[in-house]
Amino acid sequence: MKKILVVNGPNINILGKRELEIYGELSYNNLVDELKSYANGKGICLDEFQSNSEGAIIDKLQELIDGEYDALIINPAAYSHYSYAIYDALKAIKIKKVEVHLTNIFARDEFRKTSVTAKACDGVISGFGFDSYRLAIDYLLREE
Repeated sequence: MKKILVVNGPNINILGKRELEIYGELSYNNLVDELKSYANGKGICLDEFQSNSEGAIIDKLQELIDGEYDALIINPAAYSHYSYAIYDALKAIKIKKVEVHLTNIFARDEFRKTSVTAKACDGVISGFGFDSYRLAIDYLLREE
């Protein structure tokens, strides 16, 4: 069975409470439940981790260097725009990695249009809400 880790960055934990016109009314628990159900239906073990702390995210990513996961989905949130420390941690991980964003970062504030962390991932999926994560799962399941 494939194992995928989903790492979510700052403020993702308050989905359904923040900027409802942008992020909608569904909660972080809704996201986790939907993703686990989707993954389970495809025979995947999916674990999730969320932190508002850059250091905690880096510590979690470093566990993947010698870890038990086959792939990573990461939504670094605001850290994607400036965290070279998360970028460096991602570069050290040799499994498949996909960066996701709930919103279309290219249609938002100017500073959001650049992701330094994306360069350390296989690809980026942006703008499809919860489906961004599902699309990442589907990509990670492809045999190449």
